[in-house]
Amino acid sequence: MELINNSYPEEFILLGFADRPWLEVPLLIILLITYPMAMMGNIAIILVSKLDPRLHSPMYFFLTNLSFLDMCYTTSIVPQMLFNLGSSKKTISYMWCAVQLYFFHIMGGTECLLLALMSFDRYMAICKPLHYTLVMNQHACILLASTVWLSGMTYAVSEATVTLQLPLCGQNTLDHLVCEIPVLIKTACGKKGANELTLSVVCIFMLAVPLCLILASYACIGYAVFKIKSSEGRKKAFGTCSSHLIVVFLFYGPAISMYLQPPSSISRDQPKFMALFYGVVTPTLNPFIYTLRNKDVKGALGSLVRSIFTSK
Repeated sequence: MELINNSYPEEFILLGFADRPWLEVPLLIILLITYPMAMMGNIAIILVSKLDPRLHSPMYFFLTNLSFLDMCYTTSIVPQMLFNLGSSKKTISYMWCAVQLYFFHIMGGTECLLLALMSFDRYMAICKPLHYTLVMNQHACILLASTVWLSGMTYAVSEATVTLQLPLCGQNTLDHLVCEIPVLIKTACGKKGANELTLSVVCIFMLAVPLCLILASYACIGYAVFKIKSSEGRKKAFGTCSSHLIVVFLFYGPAISMYLQPPSSISRDQPKFMALFYGVVTPTLNPFIYTLRNKDVKGALGSLVRSIFTSK
């Protein structure tokens, strides 16, 4: 199978909000603010997790993976959005569209599975504390994280490659801000029922199954937490787990509304707002959610800031 469709256009026109040009300047300003915030917030999480010995645990190892993933996720689409919103040229080359398609979905697929893995880590820590250090050792954590990244890559490469084989029949206009699989399937001509079915089936395993595992894990965690006699212990467990649950719902909600329905039934503006949400809003909010609701991270961040100013 060839990686790229023989009949591909040289470039795509990304319509974005061409029908509502008054939205472009506010969106450009929002992206210029949120993108640096997302990068700095996630870099801060990675630094404190690596530099503070108190955070050398499986939970913060996976959080570091999530922060790195979010940086890559938002970087795969925001620069293109900034270019399109800030100039009159609303185009993207076919080759760059293909590259964006792969990277965007690698990050999205990996995040689906990584959030499930993080909930499993919390389940083991709270419900099986005696087995936690044995099961979640350094080797196991690296193996689990590697499996998650490899699975995300496998999903993205297979789905994106199949999507790029669809005939476009000379169509080079995408009613979107970025290149995304459902929109490319919707734009393609000819028979695409098999592609829609395949995408739905794959997304059940990438979205619905991990979400069910997360909810099952937190049902067990909730039951275990209520049995903790110490109010301080309950408060700490709820603080840690509530941060993760907020992140889960921020990511899975828009992703499910976008991917667990046939691309042909997606409304015109839905892909644009959903891409902005799980590609920009969620990576920006994640560091603040984990920092504001986690005493360990706040303490480590405060120590890092104090050490920087003291050294100066």
